Amino acid sequence: MLVDWPLERLRDYLPERQEPGDFDEFWAATLRESREAGWEARFVPYDAALRTVEVYDVTFAGYAGQPVRGWFLLPAQAEGPLPCVVEYIGYGGGRGLPHEWLPFSSAGYAHLVMDTRGQGSNGSLVGDTPDPDPVGGPQTPGFMTRGIGDPHHYYYRRVFTDAVRAVDAVRAHPRVDPERIILTGGSQGGGITLAAAGLVDGLAAVLPNVPFLCHYRRATEITDAMPYGELVSYLKTHRYDVDRVFETLSYFDGVNFATRATAPTLFSVALMDAICPPSTVFAAYNHYAGTEKEITVWPYNGHEGGAGFQRTEQLHYLRKLLGPAA
Repeated sequence: MLVDWPLERLRDYLPERQEPGDFDEFWAATLRESREAGWEARFVPYDAALRTVEVYDVTFAGYAGQPVRGWFLLPAQAEGPLPCVVEYIGYGGGRGLPHEWLPFSSAGYAHLVMDTRGQGSNGSLVGDTPDPDPVGGPQTPGFMTRGIGDPHHYYYRRVFTDAVRAVDAVRAHPRVDPERIILTGGSQGGGITLAAAGLVDGLAAVLPNVPFLCHYRRATEITDAMPYGELVSYLKTHRYDVDRVFETLSYFDGVNFATRATAPTLFSVALMDAICPPSTVFAAYNHYAGTEKEITVWPYNGHEGGAGFQRTEQLHYLRKLLGPAA
């Protein structure tokens, strides 16, 4: 059943934003410090037993210069420089195995799949990147409340920085056209996509699917589904910390990043999605600063959204926007 407002109201939903006064300074300092700690990314050929795709095992410098893993896939025999899709992963998943990421390289794009630090042990996509977290404060099981007492120590500060540094890594690769970088991801990956879109200039397109990590307060008030339920559980226990928690989260809200993102974009939303309620997605979409924006609405779907159908929508969208990839 529908879990939120009717579509007509969602299309007009433009909530007031909670944004800290030093939002831009916070992120500029974070990225500057991490770039200063950086080193040249490593792209090591990997035998994935695939004939039509070249695969590289990637390690690049993420937050504070910490190593982050990924896969880099190139269509075999394609001449570069190619447009490149940087993809971020859903909650709990890791980079998985190369053969699980074939659609974009099959369509002629270079494709970097970024591992998500500390994740990849939820029984689906395996991960290979640790999260060396220096702060061991109380948290609800999961990642949503790790370091939530201070934005400087919050888990997603590290993840969002990794996402930007992933773009830096592929832009320096000789087979990639640095002017044609596309960002995508679903759920948590969609939220990471929006964060990177608000922090990186000159992107060719942004494709967030059913994005998580948006409009946190409303999410906690209308759904008890996980992972937003981790925040509810934490605040149910830490009763005096409500204001402090949402102050921290304001530095990481996809709605605030959306107001800084200008690349052409194709969102997706599902009207029966209890995990990322539609109003939280439309809050980010309606605040998105770019004038070339579209949203695909899946009225009878839950958090799976369009799944493979949305991937088809993305491929057609990119071909129309950028022309043939290779």
